[in-house]
Amino acid sequence: MPDVDRIARIRIELDGIDPAVWRTVEVPLTTRLSGLHEVIQAAMLFDNAHLFQFDVGTKRYAIPDPEWEDVRKTVDARTTHLTTLIGRGVASFLYTYDFGDNWQHTVTIESVTDADPALDYPRFIDGSRRAPPEDVGGIPGFEQFLDALTKPHHPERENLLRWYGRPFDPDDIDAAEITARVSKIARGRARGETTRAKGRRSLH
Repeated sequence: MPDVDRIARIRIELDGIDPAVWRTVEVPLTTRLSGLHEVIQAAMLFDNAHLFQFDVGTKRYAIPDPEWEDVRKTVDARTTHLTTLIGRGVASFLYTYDFGDNWQHTVTIESVTDADPALDYPRFIDGSRRAPPEDVGGIPGFEQFLDALTKPHHPERENLLRWYGRPFDPDDIDAAEITARVSKIARGRARGETTRAKGRRSLH
């Protein structure tokens, strides 16, 4: 069966935070690492406003930047597919988003199965705890942010709430919004597959 008909169930867990912030998604094996980055952004409700990288063993996968090449060679995440890593026996790897706040995630491939033709992929499955706000200041800043929310007389509470601009419930992952964002990626993928199929037919 071709890889387009196969999916991986993947768990993404944000490192260094307790209780754990995690998500489970299902993605086609044909997904590029740049596409997996987009799925993680959607699942964590990040804004895709910063750089990212995947660390798989000793290799770094990201969007190549000449300024980084002198520091560490970068493999293009836009041309590397998930099936390639799985074929090498890779079962887990690291994903880092925003080199300032340094949000490191452990990405674990839990299983590889046949896709359900009645479903669209990628697909959000489950998760726990709300991910940190963008630009909150890494784990120390997030801990201060949560501490301020739980203490009405915390000296920084009003400033932090004003900065965030809306309610923040650490127990509410907002599954509806995650589902909507991941489903949007799935619809875009489906449109791309349809366009490519039409292009192939026009060659005959």
